[in-house]
Amino acid sequence: MRLQNKTVIITGASSGIGRAIAIRFMEEGANIVAVDISKDVVEGGRPVIEALHAIGGNAIFLRGDVASSADVGRVFAEAQTCFGRIDVLVNNAAIHAPTPLAETEEAEWDRVMDVNLKGAFLCSRAAVRIMLEQEIVDEARGRIVNIASQHGMVSAPSDFAYGVSKAGIAYMTKQIAADYAAQNIICNAVAPGKVLTGKGGRAVLPEMLEYSRQRTPMPRLGTPTDVANAALFLASNECTYITGHNLLVDGGWMAA
Repeated sequence: MRLQNKTVIITGASSGIGRAIAIRFMEEGANIVAVDISKDVVEGGRPVIEALHAIGGNAIFLRGDVASSADVGRVFAEAQTCFGRIDVLVNNAAIHAPTPLAETEEAEWDRVMDVNLKGAFLCSRAAVRIMLEQEIVDEARGRIVNIASQHGMVSAPSDFAYGVSKAGIAYMTKQIAADYAAQNIICNAVAPGKVLTGKGGRAVLPEMLEYSRQRTPMPRLGTPTDVANAALFLASNECTYITGHNLLVDGGWMAA
């Protein structure tokens, strides 16, 4: 029970990696605030709040757009009212615009940056403002775990805006960590490689999967649970004297 009685806000929690993180953290005793723009599960299945309640403990679902400062303010206010303290924020919400630079429309660019970067900024700012007023517990006033990507470090083929946004997340992680370490606020990131979430689209075309298999040294591709386990470590008290780190969960892709 590594997160016993810790309150965690997770954005993009309805589906994929965010859903896996919410479930894994609930299994470790956390109070979960699952945030998403919709309750619909992209890969199918019951809503995340039902899955969380089946495990037990305390969980709420709050509908909100992380790109909206009004929505973010409401979500954090409701979470604080409900649980009194915010121990961990997981910035997971993200979208793609699967086009290269020359084919990327301005509206696509703006929406990706609004969700992936502005959303992380708004949520991190709200979290830090609350955490600065909290007592230190287990050497931390609070922790932020950003979901970055290996494509913030190497090119994201034909996914220009997404790759740039994830590079921004990696930088944001370091900046928050350096600015607030003295106040016992810890900020790290997880950078997944190829992860099979159950979603469809271009990313799971046979040629794309074959490329990823050939590029990954380990004999399988990643799962949302792989990412959730790494996020759990960074969110827990086991993560000591580590801040500003971008933890690769990529099966050795970046080492090859």
